[in-house]
Amino acid sequence: MNNPAQAYARTAQQTLQGRDLEAHVLLKTAATLQGIRDNWDLRQDELPDALLKNRKLWTVFVSAMSAEDCPMPAMLRSNIISLGMFIFNRTIQLSVDPQPQLITVLIEINRNVAAGLRGSDADKAPAQLPAA
Repeated sequence: MNNPAQAYARTAQQTLQGRDLEAHVLLKTAATLQGIRDNWDLRQDELPDALLKNRKLWTVFVSAMSAEDCPMPAMLRSNIISLGMFIFNRTIQLSVDPQPQLITVLIEINRNVAAGLRGSDADKAPAQLPAA
């Protein structure tokens, strides 16, 4: 018998589209990273896989924003690409020197971008690139 949570997750993936799907994946990735950070002693071996998934996700975003036919405003495109570059650099840093406190900014970026996609932060200023 299937787990009800798994059935719900499959249904949600089939029905979510566009921005909601992007926000869902960002939040799921942030939750995975937070679980690793919060339970570092037990889960630090999961970090490479979680970082790979996050990097792949951000590769999709950066690629979409870099496309010539991207309909998004230039400033938004530039901001997303800058965030992606920061994430790629932080991923390399974590791969070389894994430290739980370095994961926090990745979690925050994913959650903030997800909130923006869902429109819950529409009245706030655009996210600024965190310090490396």
